[in-house]
Amino acid sequence: MLEADKGTTDELLADLLGEGLRIGIVRARFNDALTSKLASACLAELDRLEVDPGDIRLVQVPGALEIPIALKAMAASGDFDALIALGCIIRGETYHFELVANESGAGVTRVALDHGLPVANAILTVEDEAQAWARAEDKGRDAARVAVEMANLLEELS
Repeated sequence: MLEADKGTTDELLADLLGEGLRIGIVRARFNDALTSKLASACLAELDRLEVDPGDIRLVQVPGALEIPIALKAMAASGDFDALIALGCIIRGETYHFELVANESGAGVTRVALDHGLPVANAILTVEDEAQAWARAEDKGRDAARVAVEMANLLEELS
């Protein structure tokens, strides 16, 4: 049901039922403790949304710049209803932060548009580690919810 047509909370909650959905997750190892927190929150929320653990595939890549190519391979396989990108980019003293943040974000979006597949982007882009820790759990949870909701929406629209 389109957002404008939603009349009740029950209808919204139905959009968040993940039973039968196949979800792919790509997690960057760079800033490992933070991306592990993102992943654990994401997986816990997928479980809460009734996505079967056997229908979840989690792969790891070195860093945020490698996330889009892994997402692309997963999307091309046709094995997934939605994908999730998990990473953490912390500003440093050089332009590298902007390059990694912009290119990884653009790559994630490109995979979604090229393949017509929902991709929840939970690549944190923060000023410092404290900001990342403050956001990691919520962002991991949000990514799971976005993936399930968008997979259900696209199924309804097709």
